[in-house]
Amino acid sequence: MKRGTPLKQRASRLLKSYQLYLFVLPAVLYYVLFHYVPLYGIQIAFKNFLAFKGIAGSPWVGLEHFERFFRSFEFTKIILNTIKLSVLQLVVGFPAPIILALMLNQLMHKRFKKFVQTVIYAPHFISTVVIAGMLFLFLSPDTGMVNKLIGLFGGEPVFFMGDPDWFRPVYVLSEIWQNTGWGTIIYLAALTTISPELHESAVVDGANKFQRILHIDIPGIMPTAVILLILSTGNIMSLGFEKVYLLQTPLNLPSSEIISTYVYKTGLVGAQYSFSTAVGLFNSIINFIILITVNQIAKKASNTSLW
Repeated sequence: MKRGTPLKQRASRLLKSYQLYLFVLPAVLYYVLFHYVPLYGIQIAFKNFLAFKGIAGSPWVGLEHFERFFRSFEFTKIILNTIKLSVLQLVVGFPAPIILALMLNQLMHKRFKKFVQTVIYAPHFISTVVIAGMLFLFLSPDTGMVNKLIGLFGGEPVFFMGDPDWFRPVYVLSEIWQNTGWGTIIYLAALTTISPELHESAVVDGANKFQRILHIDIPGIMPTAVILLILSTGNIMSLGFEKVYLLQTPLNLPSSEIISTYVYKTGLVGAQYSFSTAVGLFNSIINFIILITVNQIAKKASNTSLW
């Protein structure tokens, strides 16, 4: 009876809170079915996958596909392109929603604040395909609005989408325009948790708005910013495939070919499933190592971490 008592207590607690478990169940099933079950296919990275033999029946080749990728003449270019684009997006794009959230938090006119939030949130809901089409349209050297403005000031038209040097600025700036507004939501929520009494005390002490932002608002949202920075850094090698692929042209490939587009072209288009799986697995391992490293650094530096 003594052994059964804890089990009965657990069963009783489970029955009392069954609604909560049912509420969580769809999310758990999603991750199990679409994130854990597919891990079975990772083994083809170490095999010469043959469709008629299946995953289990395909012969093992060890690290052959990884060695092929490391020795590829495209290896250095792809890795550098991925890192440069990711780091540029992180350095320029990560502070943008923080700055915007701090500015919005200072707006006292509620209607104007809601109007601004609606305007900056709207681009997030535009399809990536539409965004890419807009960029090609606006940046066209013949009919693009941007080049028309350049011409008005006496400049020469620029072929933005055909110049490798312009690919990264165009991608990063369009990402900031599309997602910065949406990213402010988390920081605005974090700012609401800061006690108004701190601001009242600071005003009594003679602090201006900039000083209150610097010494109250920024420290108040710092834990949230650190967590999001860790998550962003952990995905530094995993840029979104869709937008990069849609913005690629034969002329800007030297700077636009990244790991995700390379995996798509070799894996799905080229039907080299084992090789592309090996490249994707290598990418995931690097992201995992970076995530753990940055998390430990953040934990020691600010006592804020994912675990």
